[in-house]
Amino acid sequence: DVQLVESGGGSVQPGGSLRLSCAASGYTQSNRCMGWFRQAVGKEREGVAVIDRDDITRYSGSVQGRFTISRGNDRNTLYLQMDRLNPDDTAMYYCAADRAHCSDRLWQRTELYTFWGQGTQVTVS
Repeated sequence: DVQLVESGGGSVQPGGSLRLSCAASGYTQSNRCMGWFRQAVGKEREGVAVIDRDDITRYSGSVQGRFTISRGNDRNTLYLQMDRLNPDDTAMYYCAADRAHCSDRLWQRTELYTFWGQGTQVTVS
């Protein structure tokens, strides 16, 4: 199995930045697709960004141009650099991974991801 642990959340003013991290452990060699999802209070979990093993990335329209997803050199750490944050970005952010490649059209579907972290809270106000 793969264990995912997020960190880096917190409170920030509108226009500010945060960098989230996700440390993967366990049988990580099979992780092909890794990504970030978020869930605001009263809303469904939504895909934010994903990255494949060959570093192909995909972003939701609401964060395109403001957020950047990347992997660490060890390939077992996932990052999400979040700039120009606004109150709509307030949510619990989750790290996710799966052995399959990231789906081009369906990557935002939560059921495609086998492994999930516990989440880290981001509050913009």
